[in-house]
Amino acid sequence: MARVTGIGGVFLKARGDAQKLSQWYEAHLGLKLEDFGGAILQWSDDMAEDGGATVWATSAPDSDWFSPSTSTFMINYRVDDMDGMVAQLTTAGVEIIQGPESHENGRFAWIMDPEGNKVELWEAKLWDEKNKGS
Repeated sequence: MARVTGIGGVFLKARGDAQKLSQWYEAHLGLKLEDFGGAILQWSDDMAEDGGATVWATSAPDSDWFSPSTSTFMINYRVDDMDGMVAQLTTAGVEIIQGPESHENGRFAWIMDPEGNKVELWEAKLWDEKNKGS
């Protein structure tokens, strides 16, 4: 059977100025915009100990996981330094709406983009019970 092997791209339809939204992601999350206006994320650039992974999941219609966003999606971005990312976002006036918090598979924090989409940030760690406290 043919199957999906990964995420080939993430595409956001802007509610307002698409270029301005792209520039926000470049300025605050470090996505390097290419000439075509998007960013190319290379797994080989990710040095996390899990070797790179992408999670795909659905949520129940009554889930509050995406709150306060009313969007029906949330993108999880892998980050290489959660403390550094939180510091730069805070300095730039981007509100951390939750986190950072530690779980078995790493550290997480959540922000909202300028169009009201909740963004999950993840510093990946190998799935391990000892990671909960780190």
